[in-house]
Amino acid sequence: MTTINTYLNFNGNCEEAFNFYKSVFGGEFTYIGRFGDMPAGDNHTVAEADRNKIMHVSLPIGSTILMGSDTGGDCGPAFVQGNNFSISINPKSKEEADKLFKGLSAGGQVTMPMADTFWGAYFGMFTDKFGVNWMVNFESQQQH
Repeated sequence: MTTINTYLNFNGNCEEAFNFYKSVFGGEFTYIGRFGDMPAGDNHTVAEADRNKIMHVSLPIGSTILMGSDTGGDCGPAFVQGNNFSISINPKSKEEADKLFKGLSAGGQVTMPMADTFWGAYFGMFTDKFGVNWMVNFESQQQH
């Protein structure tokens, strides 16, 4: 079954926010990575000021995972207070990922087309025609 999690974006204080959430909910981060950890590539640039910002963090809470990142570089949506979240869909197959991406992004704005990523997932992002940000992330071995 497909799972849906909340993905929060921050303007440079993601690590502070997630340490706060961890202090309230308990648990441990299953992943924390920084923009500086990204391999060099033609499709993105990371400014020196953004290298220590959070690229992705995951905190399991009950049966869901709260995920987040700082905005930075030339990938991802711009930070807008009050609209700084995405719904992250984790389908069970690549075919389902393509179907959901195509259906939900119809009439919207694709930020990142579905493609294989350096972290091993098949991933894409878009804003739907109602202004809601979405991420589709298929991993053959479900990791967050």
